[in-house]
Amino acid sequence: MNAARAIILAAGTGSRLGARTAAMPKCLVPLAGTPLLDWQVRALRASGIATIACVTGAHFEQLQDRGLITFHNPLYASTNMVSSLMCGREWFDGSTDILVVYGDIVYQPNVVATALTNEDPLSVVVDRNWRTLWEIRMDDPLADAETLRIDDSGRLREVGKKPASYDEVEAQYIGMIKIRASFVSDFVAAYDDLDPAGVYDGRDRDNMYMTSLIQHFIDNGTAVGASFICGGWVEVDTNDDIAAYETRIHDGTFNAILDLGTI
Repeated sequence: MNAARAIILAAGTGSRLGARTAAMPKCLVPLAGTPLLDWQVRALRASGIATIACVTGAHFEQLQDRGLITFHNPLYASTNMVSSLMCGREWFDGSTDILVVYGDIVYQPNVVATALTNEDPLSVVVDRNWRTLWEIRMDDPLADAETLRIDDSGRLREVGKKPASYDEVEAQYIGMIKIRASFVSDFVAAYDDLDPAGVYDGRDRDNMYMTSLIQHFIDNGTAVGASFICGGWVEVDTNDDIAAYETRIHDGTFNAILDLGTI
């Protein structure tokens, strides 16, 4: 088993999924008949991660008896992912590597394995083949994409901005971060040192984007590694996403994007 622990950020309301999330957490929305959370737990455990936590928010009671450690964000309706992550700060004791995962993605175990092998203090999983997935999900991939630039050492130098062209998107961040055990205390301290009333890409600390925090580390000299993949994951953000995936599941072409049979 791998000593790393995983924390799944599942406190969001999933408002863009409309009626699907009116009575359940977004992470329990099904894909191919199985909740997103269950796909994640399978992939993490298949990768050797036995200790998994989930940060809850809306409809948190539905996540209490699923064999996971739970941390609750009582301010889930008025805060963002970084604040949710810090609700699990008791885990950030430096005893193990921490894998942080968004609650609305599904991925093959090999994606987790790629994340775990990165030895930088902080690293993110990025998809070089992102346009294949985005072109399935939407008419204009560039309108939804975020910048991601890599330096000559293979580490990030920019992430999370609005791109003017595809040249500014060398890969796409998928919502999976690894924090090495030796950097965990520095990670939390850097967050605590941020001015709560400061402005981070137009938002205060409680509502800052995760990519804004990652960029903060880059700008302050932390080596933020890029763990490269080429597909093998999906994001479920809208009803159009689900419709596009279900169509491909039914016609047998979904495995070209994500092979659920490996999970």
